[in-house]
Amino acid sequence: MPEAQRFTGFPVEAFDFYERLAADNTRTWWNAHKDEYQQRVRGPLQELLDELAEEFGAAHVFRPYRDARFSKDKTPIKDHQGAFVGVEDAIGYYVQISAAGLMVAGGWYAAQGDQVARYRRSVEGPAGAELERMLATLRRTWEVDGRPMKTRPRGVDADHPRLELLRNRAVTVARHYPVEPSLGTRKALTTVRTGWRAMRPLVEWLGDFVGPAADPGRGD
Repeated sequence: MPEAQRFTGFPVEAFDFYERLAADNTRTWWNAHKDEYQQRVRGPLQELLDELAEEFGAAHVFRPYRDARFSKDKTPIKDHQGAFVGVEDAIGYYVQISAAGLMVAGGWYAAQGDQVARYRRSVEGPAGAELERMLATLRRTWEVDGRPMKTRPRGVDADHPRLELLRNRAVTVARHYPVEPSLGTRKALTTVRTGWRAMRPLVEWLGDFVGPAADPGRGD
């Protein structure tokens, strides 16, 4: 990889950009500072992702624009910049920068198609024990979220030993790193890589047992 394309860290201006955006989240401000976004935010993030691509795969960098059509919040620009490496539909690795700093996350973030049914069948079977063990380990140092339903799934007994897992409609893990000098160095790359490696068994389990939105055994 050419030296000019190596990730060297997120400049402090990347985080400052989102602080200033919060004070004036308008198209006028955005248009006046779009070049800064490209150089200070998008550029370094893409360099980081390029270095991780060989191990984890190519990433999708999300658009900076918000879809505010159905939201009470009509601000046009997102208050963060995220990127996602997909393994299956809504399953994969995620990284985000914002005024708050760096977030490293991953897992299954949104139920699609047959995924919930497939997930529940897997949790009730032998694979469920493996998921329990992985999440117990990850909870020691990661935030774990399952977007659980308030009630229990239909047909599941109230004393089911894996009831809490069966209530999940997603399974994600995340860590947050505040703005500090190390984010402006290649240590930020190590932080993301180490985090994604730590969650890889979970992401692979989800890819295998939750799988794509459509039934992989069903023909077109």
